[in-house]
Amino acid sequence: MDSISAATQSSTLKVDLAWSKFKALISDANDPQSKPLYIVGFQMIRSPHLTFKSGESDTTVGTGTLHAIGISPDYELHGFKDTIKAQKRFKTAYTHQSHAYSVTDSPVTMTWSSNCGLKTWDFVCMDENQIAVAKFSANMWAVKKAGQIEFLGPKANDPAVRDEIVVTGVTLFYCMWLRANNVFNLVGSIFLRPDHDTKELASKEELASS
Repeated sequence: MDSISAATQSSTLKVDLAWSKFKALISDANDPQSKPLYIVGFQMIRSPHLTFKSGESDTTVGTGTLHAIGISPDYELHGFKDTIKAQKRFKTAYTHQSHAYSVTDSPVTMTWSSNCGLKTWDFVCMDENQIAVAKFSANMWAVKKAGQIEFLGPKANDPAVRDEIVVTGVTLFYCMWLRANNVFNLVGSIFLRPDHDTKELASKEELASS
């Protein structure tokens, strides 16, 4: 991906799963001895299904909530609630609203897409200009080491960006894992209408009426 190779700044987090304890530990990939930056707890039945806590302060950074049939997960990040909206039924195409990447008080639309191999599933997040700003390379069948999250571009080391990408990226990964293994989500992919970005719909309606 050209936009990824062209990035001048980057930082990387590693994601280690502990399915037996229903948690994931996310830490600095360049410092193997460091304490986890995030501890993610998984809950299969009650919502929220994912809880993201700071490894340093044990405070809650955010949560992720999945749906038995719906394919658009919800999340909360430092009190801000939003939905990671599915744009396509049978491929990974999602959007979320970002304050961390915005230079104004209004959020900007970020887009997630993916490339899937036999083992690795790459989730790529692009900004409003369709420039890749993060990539979550996940091993879908991992027992321990799930993968890594790479941050790209001038905001690669921004703590607010890191929080946002970790919460949305891991929530999306868990959602897609569920979609691939849950017959009810397959039904949702077939019959439910994807949630399109409101700005995109408004733009199309304006063009149609002009």
